[in-house]
Amino acid sequence: MAGFGKFTHAVVRGIPTSLAKEALRTDQLDVVDLEKAQKEHEVYVDVLREKLGLQVIQLPADESLPDCVFVEDAAVVCGDTALITRPGAQSRRNETVAMKSALKEMDLNIVEMTDDNATLDGGDVLFTGLEFFVGLSKRTNQKGADILADAFKDYVVSTVPVLEGLHLKSFCSMGGPGLIIIGSSELAQKTLKIMQQMSDHRYDKLTVPDDIAANCIYMNLPDKGHVLLHCTPEEFPESSKAFEKLKDYILIPVSNMEKGKVDGALTCCSVLINKKAHV
Repeated sequence: MAGFGKFTHAVVRGIPTSLAKEALRTDQLDVVDLEKAQKEHEVYVDVLREKLGLQVIQLPADESLPDCVFVEDAAVVCGDTALITRPGAQSRRNETVAMKSALKEMDLNIVEMTDDNATLDGGDVLFTGLEFFVGLSKRTNQKGADILADAFKDYVVSTVPVLEGLHLKSFCSMGGPGLIIIGSSELAQKTLKIMQQMSDHRYDKLTVPDDIAANCIYMNLPDKGHVLLHCTPEEFPESSKAFEKLKDYILIPVSNMEKGKVDGALTCCSVLINKKAHV
């Protein structure tokens, strides 16, 4: 767990104009303000680069891939290994091409998911530093989870059902070593119980009133210590207050209002990597 949350690089991608009208979404009624979404994303990238000092690799937007800003679904990176996924939505499969190329350039060990029957979205993968939990959802199936287990043999991989919502991380994320941030809905709490029953490890939990607000980005950075990017008070006032319990943390509220309208969450928009310097 010593290296948990330590990151040096982030891969992000621009927002195509096609996001507003063509991105996949569960709620068709919310209108996306493209300009606001792009500004929101600029701030997000700026926080990673300027505030947190990560080296940011920015892939260009691709108009033919409306969801391409949500890079998390295209790869799972742990240590020096990058698993290039096979996203559950057919329209998103080509998003992995640019991601594979970027991760190859970083000298990571690339494992590709080539089984036509396997699907896996990175948004269904929760790495705790000790083990993986993989949500079996509309986008991720058992074969996808099996391939992930094969790629990361050093860790136990457990699967949990995601019966509602898009991904496992639509209602949970890691808030630090041994700390799971979880939404308060019955579904979220039930899923956490299943995860705890499956695990040989004991996790603390921080429950927040709004499920999607439980999707946060935790980092442990030199000169900064514990850092948490989380929802803004404008989006989720009650959930935002809950993070104040994390006393020794640098808390950074980051707006995700527009991208949230197309089911995007904070973790969706970056792939974080800890690249050890070559000696």
